[in-house]
Amino acid sequence: MSRVNLAIIGGGLVGASLALTLQAGAKARGWKIMLIEPFAPGDSFQPSYDARSSALSYGTRQIYDQLGLWQAISRRAEPISQIQVSDRGRFGATRLDARDEGVPALGYVVENAWLGQCLWQALDSEVVTWRCPAEVKALQPIAGGYRLQLDDDTTLECDLAVLADGGRSGLREQLGIHVRSTPYDQSALIANITPGEAHRGQAFERFTEQGPMALLPLPENRCALVWTRQGMDARRLAELDERSFLRELQDAFGYRLGALRQVGARHLYPLALVEAQEQVRPHLVVLGNAAHSLHPIAGQGFNLSLRDVQSLAEALLAGPQHAGDLATLQGYQQRQRLDQAMTIGFSDQVTRLFGSNQPLMAAGRNIGLLGLDLLPPAKSWFARQAMGLGTRPDPRGLS
Repeated sequence: MSRVNLAIIGGGLVGASLALTLQAGAKARGWKIMLIEPFAPGDSFQPSYDARSSALSYGTRQIYDQLGLWQAISRRAEPISQIQVSDRGRFGATRLDARDEGVPALGYVVENAWLGQCLWQALDSEVVTWRCPAEVKALQPIAGGYRLQLDDDTTLECDLAVLADGGRSGLREQLGIHVRSTPYDQSALIANITPGEAHRGQAFERFTEQGPMALLPLPENRCALVWTRQGMDARRLAELDERSFLRELQDAFGYRLGALRQVGARHLYPLALVEAQEQVRPHLVVLGNAAHSLHPIAGQGFNLSLRDVQSLAEALLAGPQHAGDLATLQGYQQRQRLDQAMTIGFSDQVTRLFGSNQPLMAAGRNIGLLGLDLLPPAKSWFARQAMGLGTRPDPRGLS
């Protein structure tokens, strides 16, 4: 039976980022890391019109910069130069501009496949090995670690097991880790759009009576659409023919980017705020969407997970040689508690405030948007939350 120091269950963006963040320190310590992933990464990046994408905050860029990965990622990262926030049918609006915040971009939009490719190619095979395609069927606590039962009937022991297997983690449930789930009674419709005019790096957050939408800039003058609607209405939109869908989207979004010309494949995702009640146990960490799944409209989920990754890696490399020490893991969780609480609270409140069509709520957010435009300190605070810098140093050197 083989044994490794760390077994990362889930080799997606979060799991691979943890392996990369740890690998230099792990090499110095003689640690071995194994990534266990059901779906084999592609050998090469294949551009696709319909590629799923993620919004990376400016804070996330700083983390990947420190890892020496940003130069590669930036080859297909579309900078967000400005974010326009508006409320359909009302005067309230605000604009966040990278120049006002003293940063080259408020964030970046990157295709997941490209980000994954950059991560996988940067992994050091002397430290990080793959079991792929492979799936962990059972986790059993043992003295000094965990025993993993894989779907090919082999077993693996580790000092520290990291669950990074997504929001529907069956292993989390198997271990009796309860979650607090707050349904939004909405689904997110995800698709790529081609506008008639150049997006010029602009991102749009648009709030309507039917639900909020975001349109984010992508390379090749595409835009990534996240459109939140009630469940049955979201399904209706997903099943419309292309012309009818674009007509409804145009009516809700307006002509800020001219006539919308093309829509790609549409995908639906039911939405809920999900938080694991335990994120650490002796020799166990729950990470990524398995730890917390956020509403996508505020674009904070992956960015928060990457800050968790950075904090966890720092704690492990400053801790005992034997990974999995409970005091070390509890220290990590305590360190991230404020960041998680602020980010989850910000995302949830933005979702609820701008997802409501109650007259008093609508009037309140209209005034709030006007206030943001009139009060630079409030606008700067809002921008820092959007950039993933709410509990981090100001990029301009200010506190």
